[in-house]
Amino acid sequence: MDFESKIISRDISQLLWEREETVSTAESCTGGRIAEAMMAVPGASKYFKGGVICYVDEVKIHLLGVSPELLDEKTAVCEEVAIDLVKGACKIMNTTYALAATGIAGPTGGTKEIPVGTIWLACGTPDHVVTCKVEEDHGRDINLAIATNKAMQMFLDFLKAQDESEER
Repeated sequence: MDFESKIISRDISQLLWEREETVSTAESCTGGRIAEAMMAVPGASKYFKGGVICYVDEVKIHLLGVSPELLDEKTAVCEEVAIDLVKGACKIMNTTYALAATGIAGPTGGTKEIPVGTIWLACGTPDHVVTCKVEEDHGRDINLAIATNKAMQMFLDFLKAQDESEER
C-alpha cells in the first residue's frame, strides 16, 4: 500500500473515531485492497467491521442483494451495481457507511462498450451514495492502485462534506 493511502486512511480513522461510526466494503475488481487500506491504521477494529469480496455475480446477488435483472441488463460494471453494493454492505455488515468497487482491472475482460480500466467506485450510506468512474487503463496493478486511492479519497471527501452540511 502506498503512502498516500495510509495518510487518507489515518484521516478517515480520525473522523470515524470521533463520530463513533462504522464502515464496511464490498469489492469486486479491487479484491480487498480498499479493506486493506481502511484497516491500515492501528485501532481500525473500532470502526471497520469487515468486507465482502464479491468477485462473481452470484455473491453480488445472494449476499449483497444486487438484482439479477440489473446484472443482466447492464452487467456488473455500472454505476447502479456500485450503488447497490454500498447499500448491501451497509445492510449485511450493519455499518453506517460502505465503500464499493466493481470493474475490469485487466489485462483482459474488456469489451468495446466497457474497456479494461473501467471501474465504478461508490461510497456512502443506505440513503445517500456518491459514485466515481475510473476509465483509463494503466495496467492491472496501477488500475487497482488508482481505484483504491480514489475510493479512499472519495470517502474522506464524503465524510468531510457531511461535517460541512451539519455546521450550516
